[in-house]
Amino acid sequence: MIGANKKKKVSDFATPYTVGNALTKGGATVKLSVLIMGLANMAHKQIIKGLIFLAIEIAYIAYMVSSGAYYISMLPSLGWRKQEEVFNEQKQIYEYVAGDQSVLLLLYGVITIAITVLFIYMWCENLKSGYKAECLSKAGKEINSFGKDVKDLFDKNLHKTLMFLPLMGIFVFTVLPLLFMIPMAFTNYSVKGDHLVLFDWTGFAAFGQVLGLGGKLGKIFWRVLGWTLCWAVFATFLCNFLGLILAIVINRKETHCKAFWRTCFVVSIAVPQFVSLLVMRQMLQPQGVVNNLLLEWGWIDNPLPFWTNTMWARVSVILINCWVGIPYAMLQVTGVLQNVPAELYEAAKIDGANAAQIFFKITLPYIMFIMGPYIITQFTGNINNFNVIYLLSAGKPTPVGDSAGKTDLLVTWLYKLTIDNQEYNIGAVIGILTFVVLSIVALVTYRNTKSYKDEEGFM
Repeated sequence: MIGANKKKKVSDFATPYTVGNALTKGGATVKLSVLIMGLANMAHKQIIKGLIFLAIEIAYIAYMVSSGAYYISMLPSLGWRKQEEVFNEQKQIYEYVAGDQSVLLLLYGVITIAITVLFIYMWCENLKSGYKAECLSKAGKEINSFGKDVKDLFDKNLHKTLMFLPLMGIFVFTVLPLLFMIPMAFTNYSVKGDHLVLFDWTGFAAFGQVLGLGGKLGKIFWRVLGWTLCWAVFATFLCNFLGLILAIVINRKETHCKAFWRTCFVVSIAVPQFVSLLVMRQMLQPQGVVNNLLLEWGWIDNPLPFWTNTMWARVSVILINCWVGIPYAMLQVTGVLQNVPAELYEAAKIDGANAAQIFFKITLPYIMFIMGPYIITQFTGNINNFNVIYLLSAGKPTPVGDSAGKTDLLVTWLYKLTIDNQEYNIGAVIGILTFVVLSIVALVTYRNTKSYKDEEGFM
């Protein structure tokens, strides 16, 4: 049968030097390396490498004994000792004795877990390295010295050297903050109830508040989520569609002075975006330039409510975002159009295709094939488009008593919850839910784009 004859696919990076083989097939020194890291390396004359593994083990044990074990033990409770006022008999004064700080205990607990994970990784590397040295020794092959290993880091293993700093940066500045934020969503860390110094685990209570339609917070979340998706769809579609039309019009053979027209639309890119947004915000104020001119010309009797009416505010931010984003889309499409093979158009014209058929069967599929990843990135970027919303409307208009305005996105609402309201647990929940929404949207958009390419026959 076909299934019986099918061979198991072997990875190109498969190696016999695994932890499992080291524990089952390794010699005594390899197995003892489970307890004394680096022993197998030192037994096979890799002294420096073995000492490095041993130093890592000693450093980890020292850290866990001195403070790491304490931080891990405090994670279940997150502390309970409050700050106390104690009378000092010698000085005859009252002194404050510091209590537990839950946020520090959570932070150091997360760091300790991360250090433990890194230690486990190094422990596995210690076993694999010791087992490899043993296998090479039995086979009579050369075992790399420490100097040879260092030299390899700048030769055949150069990718590991170059990737080390970027990976460490991602781990320290991206992964660790996320690992710190995620547990926060399961606590009551908030100014409400005076839980800023000492707070407790509350499970999914914060998620229930945010996702529940019965409470005020839940109603705000679903409203903000709906507007966020609506904003992302309009902002992405309009920018790309209008940029596409603009690029096609400028790129036509009949259009003269192409460079001049492109320059006119690209000028807005030269101005920093935050400057443009702040200028537009001031121009559309009730006493701004736009309203003053319209009043002076007699076209209106009262200032237009650009930032005080919900519909006006939402339409305004979408249109201003188009003004900022269309030049970028135009440049992207222009680059794609200039690379469409002319033979495709010539063959289509010979076959009698009209302009609409050429556009929908050649131009648009080709553009989608090239710009699919860019559109997905732009869509997810619009969901997190903090600058446009916050600098233009600051989320307004905001109903009295609500923590989110009518133009707030999830990301701007998260900012207000954490910075203005100090509801850190709810902010963490919003951050997690934003990530979930982005993942679902990106996956659906990618699959639809891929299906579109496959239907049009592009490889």
